[in-house]
Amino acid sequence: MLGYVRRMQREDIAQVTEIDREAFPPEWPPPNFRRELQNRLAHYIVACDAEKAVDKPEAKTPPREDFAGLISKLRYLFSDNRFFSKGAPTPSEQHIVGFAGFWIMADEAHITTIATRKAYRRQGIGELLLISIIDLATKLKARIITLEVRASNIIAQRLYAKYRFTQVGVRRGYYIDNKEDGIMMSAENIASASFQEHFEQLKQAYSMKWGTAHYQVGH
Repeated sequence: MLGYVRRMQREDIAQVTEIDREAFPPEWPPPNFRRELQNRLAHYIVACDAEKAVDKPEAKTPPREDFAGLISKLRYLFSDNRFFSKGAPTPSEQHIVGFAGFWIMADEAHITTIATRKAYRRQGIGELLLISIIDLATKLKARIITLEVRASNIIAQRLYAKYRFTQVGVRRGYYIDNKEDGIMMSAENIASASFQEHFEQLKQAYSMKWGTAHYQVGH
């Protein structure tokens, strides 16, 4: 086992805060993750690199060229009731490379954040976290998933559109660092047969792209 996606724990707060400060402008107030973990509406997950320990200097070095091999073995648990690993090392031994969070309100899941370490970007982690959110939101009986994305972040918008998110509005001057507009997007009827069929196809495509034929499903 080289890596996996699991629920965020209190021991992860320091690393997640570090990633948050690296990913977002300093003007953007950091979430109170300790309070978020106590909020029954909030759900946070982290992607971990099990080959790197947080107390080792090499934990912050750039990833090896074969990091795709790590991604290919990230233990994202696609099957029902097996979403998170139960036999993973303790959080103090894990190096977190990305995290994501969302709130469940009635039948709506609202994505609050998706972020990865700079050294690990463009390696499929963001998409893996999005897949994980959709899967978990479905299990939590959400009908719709919503989010805001910067108007200039075309790459992220394309990723969301790939997963059937469509633009439903604009929040003018939403981002406080530069008053950039926020594009409101949503994916509806995520539990429907058509959405889930498309979703499964995308998960398979992701697996093929990142060599995840060797995915190990957790028990």
